Amino acid sequence: MCHTKELEYPFDAVHIIRNKKKFKRQLLELKKNFVEKKIAILGGSTTSGIKDILEIFLLNYGINPIFYESEYNRYYEDSVFENSELAEFQPDIIYIHTTNRNVTAYPKISDDKTAIENLIDNEFGKFENIWESLTSKYHCPLIQNNFEMPLFRLLGNKDSSDIHGAVNFLTRLNLKFYEYAQTHENFFICDINYISADYGLKEWANPFYWYLYKYALCVEAIPFLSFNVANIIKSVFGKNKKCLVLDLDNTLWGGVIGEDGVENIKIGSEESEGQSYSEFQSYIKSLKQLGIILAVNSKNDYENAIAGLNHTSGILRPEDFVSIKSNWMPKDKNLTDIAAELNILPESFVFVDDNPAERHIVSENLPEVSVPEIDESHQYIQIIDRNGFFETTTLSNDDLKRNEMYQQNSERVNFQAKFKDYGEYLQSLKMTAVIKPFSTAPEYMARIAQLTNKSNQFNLTTKRYTQADIEKISADSDFITLYGKVADRFGDNGVVSVVIGKIEGNVCHIELWLMSCRVLKRDVEFAMMDMFIKKCRQKNIQTIYGYYYPTAKNNIVKDFYATQNFQKLSEDENGNSKWVYRIEENYINKNKFIKVEE
Repeated sequence: MCHTKELEYPFDAVHIIRNKKKFKRQLLELKKNFVEKKIAILGGSTTSGIKDILEIFLLNYGINPIFYESEYNRYYEDSVFENSELAEFQPDIIYIHTTNRNVTAYPKISDDKTAIENLIDNEFGKFENIWESLTSKYHCPLIQNNFEMPLFRLLGNKDSSDIHGAVNFLTRLNLKFYEYAQTHENFFICDINYISADYGLKEWANPFYWYLYKYALCVEAIPFLSFNVANIIKSVFGKNKKCLVLDLDNTLWGGVIGEDGVENIKIGSEESEGQSYSEFQSYIKSLKQLGIILAVNSKNDYENAIAGLNHTSGILRPEDFVSIKSNWMPKDKNLTDIAAELNILPESFVFVDDNPAERHIVSENLPEVSVPEIDESHQYIQIIDRNGFFETTTLSNDDLKRNEMYQQNSERVNFQAKFKDYGEYLQSLKMTAVIKPFSTAPEYMARIAQLTNKSNQFNLTTKRYTQADIEKISADSDFITLYGKVADRFGDNGVVSVVIGKIEGNVCHIELWLMSCRVLKRDVEFAMMDMFIKKCRQKNIQTIYGYYYPTAKNNIVKDFYATQNFQKLSEDENGNSKWVYRIEENYINKNKFIKVEE
């Protein structure tokens, strides 16, 4: 069986290249619940090696890719002109692998400012034409390489500042690419300018591989490029990690607080080792800004853990963590408890611990948890950052507030303990909800698409949608769409539920029904059903069909339709079931505790 750690950073690129067939075979044998995605690669150079390694990384993320690959250097023709093969393929995502080898013309020393501006406009216009054409035809996310720096600098150091320099020219082109990305959703930059610099530009751009194979980068660098492309794709399709769980001693600070005392742990600017831990804490604090959930899992007395987190030179504080497990229990048990508290799956966790024995135990008992191999404290940031666990492609308001939401959930749990009657507890939450069609809230399209691609336990069909799909469906009168946004006395939960129904005559088929588990059993499902039936009645729909397709994760909704008074019509040997509900004339709303804003 393939150990996925071999496909996490820092990896052995040569080992991956030599064993790519073995990796593929072993990953497929794991029998994961793969999400199948069609990926088109349009290349300005040879891309076969990139495709092969990209497939391995995607399989490791639970994505089974089906590829379309353009002929050598046919990226422009495949994009702009009619291509029946690509049209029939209907990609879910398109990766445009171009490099500075594909720049049509560079400035000449004799060119004036106007001529160079025209060169930039013409070059950018070529790519803009590609992007607009692909978007209009396929309505799917695009990944576009920016430009790596040139292999040589004709003007030396002045090449960066003089308008005639290739470095200056490529930098200005990159800026225009970034401006386009900032104003167009579902358009993502693969930053080969950074990746090549991180790898080493001299080796990356070795012309030997261009002359011999028409590769625009050296073969040994291909895994690093493919890994970054895979990280973008898995982020687009909701495969990111959600929670960073951290050890304390020799992870967030130097030393063992129980033995050395809080006054002797190493953190702060007074000594080099302390600086490395301070920078690591600052990096983690920055991840929290992105909505990454933080938790502690440490073998320590609780009082010592809190004292260390309150160190005067520390950056992180106890309130930055949604859960602090500082005890003498096995760390895999603590991780399981944290997952239960937060109501998220262990596969959403990254566990960081300096102790290789603890890492091994967690990896063996919870193989779905990512456990990076960290070594020296000054390398912690690099290892976590380069792994792309939290690769950002969209950043919604709900993402930014995720830590706050989970802390509010903890408050709800504590508040619930005061009540003996669960109904009284729900009443006391004073819940309100906005339940409306997708088309009424374009600002939530990215969040809705994001929810459909997450590993929801409350997801009846586990269908996946891109933002382009969601936007298309929202504008189609043959669909009923609803999003649910819920708030209560503790705060706003954000968009937590999504329903899509396909209309056929006077019948509606529920194609998607999902809900965030953090609002499970709080009447949200009833409020959504009440509104869905109301929308069906407005369209003279008399019958609703529901479908349940079991996965390894969604068993909790196996009987969902039964609780909504649907009748089961059939169930096959795999557990796939079909349900029906005939809308009653005197339908009575089932939601009792949520005030739905009209």
